Amino acid sequence: MNWMQALSDYQMYLQIERGLSQNSIVNYGDDVRAFQLFLEEKKIEESPIDCSRENIQEFIYETAKKNSPHTQARRIAGLRSFFDYLIFESYRKTNPTDLIEAPKLGRKLPDVLSLKEIDKLMEVIDLAHPQGHRNRAILETLYGSGLRVSELTQLSLSNLFFKEALIRVTGKGNKQRLVPMGTESKKFLKIYINKIRDHQKINPKAQDLVFLNRNGNGLTRQMVFTIIKGLSKKIPIRKKIGPHTFRHSFATHLLENGADLRTIQILMGHESITTTEVYTHLDSHHLKKVIEQFHPRNIS
Repeated sequence: MNWMQALSDYQMYLQIERGLSQNSIVNYGDDVRAFQLFLEEKKIEESPIDCSRENIQEFIYETAKKNSPHTQARRIAGLRSFFDYLIFESYRKTNPTDLIEAPKLGRKLPDVLSLKEIDKLMEVIDLAHPQGHRNRAILETLYGSGLRVSELTQLSLSNLFFKEALIRVTGKGNKQRLVPMGTESKKFLKIYINKIRDHQKINPKAQDLVFLNRNGNGLTRQMVFTIIKGLSKKIPIRKKIGPHTFRHSFATHLLENGADLRTIQILMGHESITTTEVYTHLDSHHLKKVIEQFHPRNIS
């Protein structure tokens, strides 16, 4: 088995068996290709089946010199997943990455916008612009329902339930969840769909997608980043923000206003509650107020 065939089969497995998004499949593939390129540059002739731990260790060492600890950890995780697949398919008996330790990564807390900052971003959107109502609907949906950018760009009209004020979201691993549609996002989604989108020429392949570009095709992830970056330049804000910032703000503001972690986990589509727990570290002031208000030793 050569590297090209092994990688092709592996990516098919990630798509069909594990149901990963195209973006995740590409990232996993990049990790394997980076190691393959390393072997070629070093003129090491090893197939995926007889690949040794020593050569992977040397590759990780080279990665550490050129890249951040985060990239190094991702490379190790990507290769571990690849060799686990080869074991699963009985091509190998052992995983050469098993004894290789990933670097310790500190937990990076996401940037969060205040409600005032979110309001300012909404206010600088020019609703007289042809794409104004679309952009307002995008931001309201990201913040009002906590969607990932990939979930937003793939959102379909058939998954919007205005009567029930719900959105059916297809998340990681093709898992579906229902999330409430915020009052403002419902308002601006209706305006965009009925008064803007319905009057533009739409590519048949994008007929069911909610958010479209001016050419009638679906929006890319990068386009959503560009929209938000452009808006952030119009207000005095020093935070580095993107689509995920609205998702983080959605979860943090829910927590601050009394929502429990289990509910937030369901709304966010987190597989594990530990992923959601990062939001308990975001606002120590809020948590301190909760203890002061509800702990029996603090109640007079």
